[in-house]
Amino acid sequence: MKDIRDVIFKNIIDQKFQAVLIPERDGCIAGVADAIKQAEEIGVELALYNKEGDWITKEKPIGMVTATPKNIALAEEKIIGNLAKFSGIATAAKRAVELANGKVEIVSGSWKKMPPAMKDGVRTAIIAGGASFRITSNKMIYLDKNYIKMLGSIPAALETVKEFTDFIKVVQIKGKQFTIEEETRQAMENGCGLLMVDTGNVEDVIRCSNTVKAMGLRKQAKIAFAGGVKIDKIKEFTELDIDVLDIGKEIVDALLLDIRLDVV
Repeated sequence: MKDIRDVIFKNIIDQKFQAVLIPERDGCIAGVADAIKQAEEIGVELALYNKEGDWITKEKPIGMVTATPKNIALAEEKIIGNLAKFSGIATAAKRAVELANGKVEIVSGSWKKMPPAMKDGVRTAIIAGGASFRITSNKMIYLDKNYIKMLGSIPAALETVKEFTDFIKVVQIKGKQFTIEEETRQAMENGCGLLMVDTGNVEDVIRCSNTVKAMGLRKQAKIAFAGGVKIDKIKEFTELDIDVLDIGKEIVDALLLDIRLDVV
């Protein structure tokens, strides 16, 4: 089927127009590399005034598109989508980091649940906002609940990776097989370096922390918490004995940072 835009623009098909990109709220820009790539693919000239991670202001232009009418329309469909989605993620990540105020590290591991085509962009956006997409920047081996269940126990799971002495062993604590206290004890006695309390229940991370401190091993492992964490509750978490706070949906599913394209 013929593209209706070819009919609509037939009398000005080769004329060049300029259009500005304007954010409709303040935020942190992300998706710059993707936007440039998209512009090249559809054959438009794109000049962006900001780099990845810059703070942008409502109604202040962030770029200019120069193209023929049909490609202006294509730019509105494709370029804005990447910038709006990834900037929304970066903005949420930046807000979370600012609220944490250096008291806990903010990560967002939920990029793994995104469609494959989006994963790179989501990870880049999280970083642009000042957060991390990995629970630790060191080399690690993550032993989640399913690994533990298939291998039989936390000690059995840690036994399989004991030869990897230069890796941090991360154990997901759920309180399913045993109590939070018992799972914590098993993990700490068998070489765990980071406890991920992934229950969404604040009482569980308190119980985990108390157990580690009672064992006299608090300096030997970091404690992370995840599960439905809300950004506006971050300050409450900073008062707890937590090193890492993993925020999922509120970052990767953040509202778009709406951007419009206006022909000038």
